[in-house]
Amino acid sequence: MPTRPEKVYYFGTCLIDLCYPQAGMAGIELLRHAGIQVIYPQQQSCCGQPAYNSGFPEEARRVARQQLKAFAKDYPIIVPSGSCGGMLKHHYPKLFADEPEATVAKRFSDRVFELSEFLVRVLDVKLEDRGQPIKVTWHSSCSALREMRVIEYSKSLVRQLKNVEMIELQRERECCGFGGSFSVKQADLSSAMVADKVADIEQTGAALLLSGDCGCLMNIGGALEHRKIPIPVKHVAEFILERAHG
Repeated sequence: MPTRPEKVYYFGTCLIDLCYPQAGMAGIELLRHAGIQVIYPQQQSCCGQPAYNSGFPEEARRVARQQLKAFAKDYPIIVPSGSCGGMLKHHYPKLFADEPEATVAKRFSDRVFELSEFLVRVLDVKLEDRGQPIKVTWHSSCSALREMRVIEYSKSLVRQLKNVEMIELQRERECCGFGGSFSVKQADLSSAMVADKVADIEQTGAALLLSGDCGCLMNIGGALEHRKIPIPVKHVAEFILERAHG
């Protein structure tokens, strides 16, 4: 288990900054409740994943270099997103492999933790549920499941909440169809994928969908709303903060 730090960096992500600020603030508050000082570098920006996934490595490096500068001190970097976390941790070393920043990028990536992983593995957070009984279901984003491999950390936090019943999706390992620009470039295929996901969510009878990635929440939440299915979506950090510290 990594050593418990006194300070951490927090990487906010674009979607949280622009669309789900309450999820980002919830992650910060969970860290603070655990006694950690959270540093939010104001110079941070996008992780570079959109350019990188679209085949523009030089443009991605230009964006990524800003993150190497903004998170320069030797503190853990906490990311409330499996997708952005995967880019920072697994793709920065590849992106800078033949560049002067190769060593800096490797040290940077070694400090990256997805939020729930850090709360469980490093901080060993214990939660007391203060909420009313509720049934929820869980969507595993592709990056959190296959790249960061942090789903069990997220689920273990939810399972600590005694009044929360988690109903597993039958097709949990299937993509929701978002995939960033994939949902635009392959709109018909993306729509079919999210339709399958929505049907799976609806059959659980859950009152709420949780996930650790806001891209998936935006995609699935939009599909649920479009179909007039009254199941809201929420980032796991926001849910835990409400239940344990609300």
